[in-house]
Amino acid sequence: MPPLKVLIVDDSLLTVRTLTVMLKELGHLVVQHVGTGALALEAYRSCKPDLVTMDITMPDMDGIQATTGIVAEFPDARIIMVTSHGQEGMVMQAVKAGAKGYVLKPIKPEKLRDMIARVFK
Repeated sequence: MPPLKVLIVDDSLLTVRTLTVMLKELGHLVVQHVGTGALALEAYRSCKPDLVTMDITMPDMDGIQATTGIVAEFPDARIIMVTSHGQEGMVMQAVKAGAKGYVLKPIKPEKLRDMIARVFK
């Protein structure tokens, strides 16, 4: 798989750092990260990523609403939800909104790699 340009949308700096390290180790490039759902669409427009990792729970606008907004404007967007255990109902809403899959926190590198591969099949 060629290197992907990735946008990380998450309000946790620890998660952003973790994802950045994992994605780099997988050969991908994090082109931007934003900490709120409200900034996600604007960031998507500006950096045109190949992939978005999207937190579900954020201040101002959750990841489901942000996913809905991105997919409405960019129907081919590839978005993977990053979620905690116990949010399965929200994950299903996110998939209905256009997300292509999800990974659970704490994020394991092999799970992230496998989900990326599945999304780009």
